[in-house]
Amino acid sequence: MPELTENEIVIHAPLDVVWQRTNELERWTDLFSEYKEVEVLEREGDRVLFRLTLHPDENGKEWSWVSERVMDRARATVRAHRVETGPFAFMRIHWTYEEVAGGTLMRWRQEFAMKPDAPVDDAWMRDNINRNSKVQMALIRDRIEAETPRAAV
Repeated sequence: MPELTENEIVIHAPLDVVWQRTNELERWTDLFSEYKEVEVLEREGDRVLFRLTLHPDENGKEWSWVSERVMDRARATVRAHRVETGPFAFMRIHWTYEEVAGGTLMRWRQEFAMKPDAPVDDAWMRDNINRNSKVQMALIRDRIEAETPRAAV
């Protein structure tokens, strides 16, 4: 049965700043704590095909996969999906950005299902994604706010 996670955070920075910074894939290793490497494989307009590699896990394994990301600045949305699904049957991601008083509301919605032979089940991955999304969003917020002059908000 597919799972769905939804997480959000307010970043005290203008939408244009948050949009730009969170869509600079080449700088994700400076924005997220979990990514060891980001390799852009193909870029065509607002569509990017890229490989993400995580820092090694507690067993020394580096997880890596290819995703496709399509950015729509006019609608302030991003849609992505894993091309190399690994242990997932599928993974679809939808980011939205919304101007709010004092900054930008950034939302992440992830819909997925694990393969039957995956090392974890859907519920475990849902809980893991929810836990990690909160950590990464707070880190992104802190880093963007540190880079953004308060007068810009």
